Amino acid sequence: MSTPPSVAAPFSAVIRSASQDQHTEAENSPFMSDLFGGRLDVEAYTRYTEQLWFVYRALEDGAATLAGDPVAGPFLHPALLRVPALERDLDHLRGPGAWRDAVPLPATAAYAARIREVAGTWPAGYVAHHYTRYLGDLSGGQVIRDTAEKRWGFAHKGDGVRFYVFDAIGNPAAFKRGYRALLDAMPLNSSERERVLRECGRAFQLNTTLFAELGRP
Repeated sequence: MSTPPSVAAPFSAVIRSASQDQHTEAENSPFMSDLFGGRLDVEAYTRYTEQLWFVYRALEDGAATLAGDPVAGPFLHPALLRVPALERDLDHLRGPGAWRDAVPLPATAAYAARIREVAGTWPAGYVAHHYTRYLGDLSGGQVIRDTAEKRWGFAHKGDGVRFYVFDAIGNPAAFKRGYRALLDAMPLNSSERERVLRECGRAFQLNTTLFAELGRP
């Protein structure tokens, strides 16, 4: 009896497997552990939210320029856009407009600069950052929202945690399945897929470095 040919794993599964250790490292960073373990206050949460604004502004500026791109364009669903929700949260946390004086930490500036670089030169690399951020928000981000509501008394899915609320996505599980199907269908050869895997790893490392800077006194 002949041995059936091996079936290559879907690209989305390969990405998830390849980045699992870095994903776990980011989730378990001292800053995030302290923040949601009750050892830091709402001011630390606010500083974190301020830094996210710079990252998502870079992502969503990139989305505006890549809407018609054959590689990145299919991923750019308007229901994912987070900047308006972040701004509403920051108005609640800091006071209307007060957060606009915030400056990016060096790690944040490097993170945003890398996103802008790939958005302008390498759409598949932009997708690596889009994936690591938005699918994380739809998954682990919901745990963050729930914890923040309980710890600091935010209204359920209200101001302060609206960044984590995807009102326009009725079925997050189905949305994530569709997103992973788009990853599987990306028109990339094997060497380009390897580059995307490395960029996903870079995205997680940039995020981990940001957590490290946030955790410094």
